[in-house]
Formats: sequence, structure tokens, C-alpha cells
Amino acid sequence: MTDTSPVLVVTNLDDPTTDLVIDELHGRGVPVVRFDSGDFPTTLSIAATLTSNGIEGTLTTPTRTADLSRVRSLYYRRPSGFAFPHLDGQTARFALTQARYGLGGVMASLPGCLYVNHPHRIGDAEFKPSGLAAAAACGFRLPPTAITSCPVAARAFVKTHGPAIYKPLSTPLYRVDGVSCTVEVREVTADEIDDAVTGTTHLFQRRIDKSGDVRVTVIGDQVFCVRIDSDLLDWRTDYARLRYSVVQPPPGVSESLRAYLDHFRLVFGAFDFAIDRQGRWWFLECNPSGQWAWMEPETGLPMVAAMADLLERKTA
Repeated sequence: MTDTSPVLVVTNLDDPTTDLVIDELHGRGVPVVRFDSGDFPTTLSIAATLTSNGIEGTLTTPTRTADLSRVRSLYYRRPSGFAFPHLDGQTARFALTQARYGLGGVMASLPGCLYVNHPHRIGDAEFKPSGLAAAAACGFRLPPTAITSCPVAARAFVKTHGPAIYKPLSTPLYRVDGVSCTVEVREVTADEIDDAVTGTTHLFQRRIDKSGDVRVTVIGDQVFCVRIDSDLLDWRTDYARLRYSVVQPPPGVSESLRAYLDHFRLVFGAFDFAIDRQGRWWFLECNPSGQWAWMEPETGLPMVAAMADLLERKTA
């Protein structure tokens, strides 16, 4: 019997990774309902009730209607967020909170739904200090790290553990001449640190003398390890200079990956490691909403199929 329960995909309008996964699901005959939280309330509506069996009701887009009691899985991929530009400021703030806790709360409470990943768990895992603490507890090797708003402490850390790098604790986009830019990781010296550090918190970390980087993408039970070679401190700054090769994790890493995801109750994670000159893997971070699909054409790894398998809830 054909399973007609849908996969919900919550994402922004321009997300090539999601497009690939949806195409794969469509090819398998799996129903998909795609929407963005920014569509609400203009082209997205909800009618939900709370029953003894949990959430029931419908979510409706211009082309699809989903039965909220029969959602197979939900793929949460960086939606744009609620916005009410037609309302005055005070009314818009009220409407936004009602949408977040109403529609958002319903989407986070669907009965029997597999979340990839659950939005609340994503929120927990996006705090970099929490991720680093969990990584240490799970057995990963971490570079010495300081999180501070004190210039004296920052200079002392760099003098003790240098060469050191600065990296943002989160990655909001800056617009420079109308172009979206990411704050990149860069090396920093003690002499560069001044009282501007007091303006907010900063993360400083010992720079690994690395021979390469590794992006490990965990999709359900499948683990894909790709070595990225370049001469860049931050490989995200120039994808054209990257070279890729499929590698296997060293002993213990697979167990630590699973322990980390279990800690945050995630089923997907994009892990970044630096490999030093002795071949040791150093944990840098895990992004619970990280990019991954660009590596499939470079390596031949069946990552899109793995994500579709997970969302389809396909069993071997």
C-alpha cells in the first residue's frame, strides 16, 4: 500500500540543497509540502486543534494541503522567518510572537513526525560554547579556546596559546556594497587586541598547524567524510581552490559523532575538523543546519539519496 503521508520542508525560497532533496523525493513518489515561515500569513494558513491524540488539522499552501496528524517527517532548512511589513511596529511585534509560538509551536509538536532536525534542538546546538563543551565530553580533541569580552584576558590567551585565531560565535551576514559577506576566521596577534573587545563577546582559539580540513556529514545512520585540501586558513572563503577526497575517520571519531548528536537529539549534523601535521583530527564545530550537497558532485557520495531515505523513513 502506498504511503501518502507527506514530508514537510520548511525552507527559504532560494535553497539549492533543498531543491535536490525534493526532486529526489518526487522521483520516489513521496508527497512533499514545501513552505517558508515568511509565507505566513499571505500564502500560508493553519487550522489546528489539540485532541487526546495530539495535534490535528491542516496546513495549507497555494498548491498543497497537509494533514497535520499524518506528517511523515519535517526537514527544517533555514527558513526566512516571520515578517509583517504591512503592520506598524508594535502590532508587527505582537503578530510575530503569536506566529512564532502558534504556528511555530504546532510545527514543533507534530505527532509521530521525524524532525531533520527539530527546530528547538537546532537552537540548542547553535550555541558554540554548548557545542564545544559537548564535544569535549564526547571525546573529541579540541584546541584551547577562550570566550571573553575582556581585552586583558584575550591578550593573555593569545600570548599563551598563540598563534591564535578569531572566529565569530555566530555567522550573521554583513552587506558590503550590497553584497552579502560572511565574517571569516582570521589569525590575530596580542598587539591587535584593544578595548573594542569590551563591546561584545569574542571567541579566540589556538590555530592548528593543519595539513587539511575534513567536513563530516552525518545523515541518519550514514556518515560521509570528505577531506578538503587548500592553503586557506578558512576554506569557505574560496571554493574554487578546494580539492576533495573521501576519507575514513580515525578510531573513536565515529563513536564521538554519534554521542554528540545524541547529546543534542539531532539526526543530522555537519561537522568540521582540522587535521594537523601528525594526522590528528581537531574538532572545530558542528552545524545542525550545515551545507553538504555541493560535495556530492565532487566526490560521488550518495548524500542526496541518504537524506531522501531519512525523510522518507525508508527501512532497509
